[in-house]
Amino acid sequence: MCLPAAQADFAPYFYDNGPYSYNGNLALFSLSEDTAVGTQIYRLNGTDPEGQEVRYGLSFDPGSKEYFSVDSKSGNITLVEKLDREKQDSIDVLVSITDGQSKVVERVTIFVMDANDEKPEFQNMPAIIDVLETTESGISIYKVEAVDRDTGSGGSVTYYLQSAQSTLFAIDRHSGVLRVKSGEMLDYEKAKTHFVIVIAKDGGGSFNGKEQFMSSSATLTINVIDAQDTLPSFIGTPYFGYVYEISVPVSMKTLPRDKYTLTFTPSVQASEVSPEGRLMDYEVTTVVIRVVDLNNNPPTFYGENGPQSTFELTMYEHPPEGEILRGLKITVNDSDQGANAKFNLRLIGPGRMLRVVPQTVLNEAQVTILVEDSAAMDYEKYHFLTYKLLAVEIDTPEKFSATADIVIHLLDTNDNAPKFSSDYYIARIPENSPGGSNVVTVTAFDPDSGPWGEVKYSIYGSGAELFLIKPDSGIIYTQPWASLDAEVRSKYNFYVKAEDTEGKYNLAEVFVTVLDLNDHSPAFYDNFLEKTMVIGAPVKIEAVDDDAEVPNNVIEYAIMKAEPENNIFDINADTGEIMLKSYIKSMAIIQNITKKRDCTWSLVVQARDRGHPSLTTTAVVKIDITEAVRGPLGSFLMQNRNKPLQILGMLAGIISLMIIVTVLISTATFMRNKKSNRILPNRRVKRRPKTQHTWLFKNPLKRPERNEQKFKVKEEEREPEVIVENVNHNNNAGRILRQWPPPPPPCAPPPAFCLPVERQWVIPTVSATVAPKPLKKAVVTRQDSVSKALVSELKMRLEQKRKPDH
Repeated sequence: MCLPAAQADFAPYFYDNGPYSYNGNLALFSLSEDTAVGTQIYRLNGTDPEGQEVRYGLSFDPGSKEYFSVDSKSGNITLVEKLDREKQDSIDVLVSITDGQSKVVERVTIFVMDANDEKPEFQNMPAIIDVLETTESGISIYKVEAVDRDTGSGGSVTYYLQSAQSTLFAIDRHSGVLRVKSGEMLDYEKAKTHFVIVIAKDGGGSFNGKEQFMSSSATLTINVIDAQDTLPSFIGTPYFGYVYEISVPVSMKTLPRDKYTLTFTPSVQASEVSPEGRLMDYEVTTVVIRVVDLNNNPPTFYGENGPQSTFELTMYEHPPEGEILRGLKITVNDSDQGANAKFNLRLIGPGRMLRVVPQTVLNEAQVTILVEDSAAMDYEKYHFLTYKLLAVEIDTPEKFSATADIVIHLLDTNDNAPKFSSDYYIARIPENSPGGSNVVTVTAFDPDSGPWGEVKYSIYGSGAELFLIKPDSGIIYTQPWASLDAEVRSKYNFYVKAEDTEGKYNLAEVFVTVLDLNDHSPAFYDNFLEKTMVIGAPVKIEAVDDDAEVPNNVIEYAIMKAEPENNIFDINADTGEIMLKSYIKSMAIIQNITKKRDCTWSLVVQARDRGHPSLTTTAVVKIDITEAVRGPLGSFLMQNRNKPLQILGMLAGIISLMIIVTVLISTATFMRNKKSNRILPNRRVKRRPKTQHTWLFKNPLKRPERNEQKFKVKEEEREPEVIVENVNHNNNAGRILRQWPPPPPPCAPPPAFCLPVERQWVIPTVSATVAPKPLKKAVVTRQDSVSKALVSELKMRLEQKRKPDH
């Protein structure tokens, strides 16, 4: 059956939950500098598309201070070092997520937000100054300057005088300009030195969850200088000065710097004052005063009808990439001037589906939203999208900002084809299931809404002819007329199609296996079998089972009954081979066990399969038992068939014995002829008279009757009354005695080729006269002659054995 292709390993990813979340990928996350060490500040959160367990990591650039630690399993991030925005207002961090195979690393920036933890620091205090006693009230005599490194209200500084009611001086809260209090005059004769304690106080801010105001103080020593009679003169002219647009008026109108660019050049007169208070000599100079803009306006978003904080739009899913969302008409403006009116625009929301243009604005711009990722704008994932449009000043200490919500309502389209819950379905059904039986239910889902999400099922393919499917539910069942048979066909596969109303479809493959039931009994080829068993060799019976699968078609054999004796046979349960018990080596043993001469047995043999429930059948096997007909050589070979070295040794011994016997016969013949002083003619072999012949065959060296038959052996007809005598029995009888098997039982005569058993027999030696060497080489060898002699001996003894039996 087909297996699905191995699926690809997709990398894990972080959830992007936006800048105001404490759960996600740490993007645009900000943290107050007064956060206590050991605080859990965030939780990294992501997932793996294949559902693998993910681990999180966090690292810093080489040489950077490591402010945070992360728990790799939970993703919890803990602050481990004290933060100080005045030293470092942002921290770059590398966050990572891995599923064990793929790893994703992202660089994020954590913004350290200011807490009111810094006191104003005087830049020119304490100080000692000299002031003429004739200095008029309202004239600046010193400008105190203090700086607070905090931002926002915590970084703004206002100035106060300690015990302001009892002093001759006044200070401008915002500029720090110190003047002689209106209506007051310095008097050298009354006090030559004044000690003014100036307090610099910030605008307050949050610290450790509470509102906190911080201040510093410094002492200004003012030495009063006695008036001179000389003409007053201005020192360090020309004079330039500035005034903030929101300064408290002294003698000027309040003119906003945002609407006008103004420079003032008032004339200043310095006059001596007589002791009587009369103005005397004077001098005039010009002071250039510039109105300075303050960053007192944050960016603001406008719609068609004025300032607006929420913009909504309805559109179809998957718009073309690069398309402008023309239904959104957004303008952004900052009324300040120069660097105070420069800000960035950011679009914060799910994924990177949209982008904003422009990204940097000076004073005012028309905001354009473009489609960046069309595929991600999916109605099936998001019915509506919510974004934050963020405007943040770039170069100002205050970093004023503004936000607007953009809500996009998506409309559905038929952009999805039905998708099966699996690429293939595997089903199993028993072969005896009736027609109309349920096989498997397939399921496909179309995430589109309305009629586009309705799915209809159908099947097709070469293996679908026996099956039907319900179009609405996906239930696959067999045809009402279908008859399943695992022995005919056990495997079916076909395709199932899921289609929506507009024809979008998907396919899955169905594999159906017809389960085999044990519905066939084992069967023998015949219920009555006849076998002939030779002792030492098994006979085999065989049954077949038409079931299709194991164990239903696996057969075990057993002997249920045997007559006339039940304990003489064994059977191999797997192969069906029937054999005699291992200790039964001969017919005599069988007769001793059964006490009968009958050599025929009837066995009832059972064939049983291994199914559940198991089915059986029996057959009657008639077995005729006999012994193998073989000579002593065959017996020896059978007994030692697993010992090849002994067989080779025996054959070598027989050949050697034949050679020795031939030599002895030749030597004896030669000696006998020499004793009788007989001279044999050349090329003649003396024929021994029949009365002296004691062998069963003629001398192999006897002269042939015709010239063309010289040296060829011609056996004489055996005479039954001749008794064979081993004339050399004293020389070789001890080596050649053999033990024959026991005689066959008297129940039935042995076949013509069967040899008698349980007898000792002697291989006869051959006696012959050695004749002169013939001119031509004899055809018959000595070994052939001895073999023929042995055969004749055996035949004669067999005939003699048969006579008494008859």
